[in-house]
This record gives sequence, C-alpha cells and structure tokens, in this order.
Amino acid sequence: MATDQRTVRLRELLLRELGDIVTHLQDPRVRGVTVVDVELTRDLRHAKVFVSQIGTPDQQREATRALEKALGHVRHEVAQRMELRYVPELRVVYDASIERAARVTHLIDTVVPRQPLPEDEEEDSEEDSQAKE
Repeated sequence: MATDQRTVRLRELLLRELGDIVTHLQDPRVRGVTVVDVELTRDLRHAKVFVSQIGTPDQQREATRALEKALGHVRHEVAQRMELRYVPELRVVYDASIERAARVTHLIDTVVPRQPLPEDEEEDSEEDSQAKE
C-alpha cells in the first residue's frame, strides 16, 4: 500500500516537473507539446512519458523525435529538481487521445446539433425576467 502511495506521488511530481521542463526547452520543434501523463513501472526505474501536440502528423513525429533526443537533458533536469535515489529512465510515447476525442466531438456535433439543456433554459428564463424588471 505504501508503495502505491509513493508511486502516485512520484507520478504526479514527475508529471508536473516534466511539463515544466518540456515547455522551457529551446528546440522550436517541441513548441506546443503537452505532457499528458506519466506511467511508472513498479520499481520506479522506468517511466513512459505520454505527450501530445496539435499539428500535422509530420510536426508530431518531429516533436517526438526532438524530445527523444533531449531525454538526457530532461532526465538531468528531473534529477536537479527532485530528490530521488534513482531518476527513472524516460521513454517518450505520443498520445493521440486528445485529437481522437476532438474528432469524435466534431463528428457528433455535425450529426446531432446541440440543443440547450433544460437547466440552461431555466437559467435563461430567470435572466430574462430579471432583465425586464
């Protein structure tokens, strides 16, 4: 149980620190890259860093390659910022789930136009009655 708590805390810290480190990288190919999630192994020696970027597939591949080349620097930064006995070996994995969710939402919106929820209609009628007074 204690290991699970430690893993969760380390994952959250890594997510925050990696997000900050990646946004401050000087390489123009990694502009707009977001660290979405971090997955740690049980022994905390390896971590998959899931990233996402809005752009063309070529830009996304270039950003992933640039991050892979910068992993030594990123790992060094993690070691400087966090007091860990062992800094996990990092591996970059591109995560397209945000893009898939946006595409599905767009498809749903084109098929079924959005209608206001009943709660929204009640709020609108209350605002209208207050505006009339």
